[in-house]
Parts: sequence; C-alpha cells; structure tokens
Amino acid sequence: MGNPRGVKRDFVALEKRRFGAVKLFAKNLNNSEIGRRLKVSNQTVSRWRKEYQDKGNVALQRAGRAGRLPCLDEADKGRLVELLHQGPERLGYETPLWNCQRVADLIERSFEVSYHPGHVWRILRQLNWSVQQPVGRALERNEALIDQWKHKRWPEIKKKLKKRAEQSSA
Repeated sequence: MGNPRGVKRDFVALEKRRFGAVKLFAKNLNNSEIGRRLKVSNQTVSRWRKEYQDKGNVALQRAGRAGRLPCLDEADKGRLVELLHQGPERLGYETPLWNCQRVADLIERSFEVSYHPGHVWRILRQLNWSVQQPVGRALERNEALIDQWKHKRWPEIKKKLKKRAEQSSA
C-alpha cells in the first residue's frame, strides 16, 4: 500500500484526478464506471461523491503535506547540531560517543520534545550525521612493537605452504 520507497506523492495529480471525478459526476455515471476510467476503487469514488455533495470543491482540494508536522524546525535542528558538537560528556555521560538514546535525551532536555530513540536516527540523517564505530584500540598500545612483531616475528611463525607432491598420471 502506498508509494514505493523514496517516491513522493504527487498531490497535484491526485487533486486533478478527484476533480476529474467531479466532471464525471455531472454526466450521471455510476461509481463503477468512474472508478474504471480513473483507475480507482468504487469505494473511493463513493467517498469522493459523498464529500463533494456535503462540502463541494473544498472537500476534494489537496490537503498539503502528508503526515504529522515535525516538532523541530530548521532553527532547532541547527541548535541541535551545535549541541551535538559539544559532546555527550556535557550531559554527564562517561564516554564521548553519541547513540540514539543519548540524542533523544539531549532533544528532550534542550527542546522539551520527546522522540523515540528509534526515530532519532532519521533526524540525524537529515542533519547529515552518520553512524560511527569507535576504533577499539587500547590506550597502552605500542605501535613500534606491533610493527616489529608484524614484520619480523610473524613471518617466522607463519605456516608455510607445503609443495604438493608430484601427482602421477599412471
């Protein structure tokens, strides 16, 4: 049901189709015939007819955007980016890593808007923030010793490929 992912609804075309139905209402065609011509269901034509009879053309005009209005406007999103750059330690978290739960907490504290952590990633993607994985390396890591081990010790202990014995074809 609905449009394929990434395909926006064409509200102008939908409105034209509804007003096309109004023209067909004037010709006294039944709902089935109008539905066939406009490639919609009988129930849809019936609903359009009832709305048109009750409220006229206003009922069939396009409604504007689909879905709920966003709680954060563009100014709020700009402020959110500034707050994200300050880091999660400012909120009392021990590690310098943002996750959806922490960002949801930041939004609720700063803007008094509650978002489910599962939805926060959408907001972060709108802000061009991406998932980052921390590099899991110890602070005590000695790069010189690691490099020496890789280039000297590893070749010594690595298993060598044994040459295959000549196969006889007799």
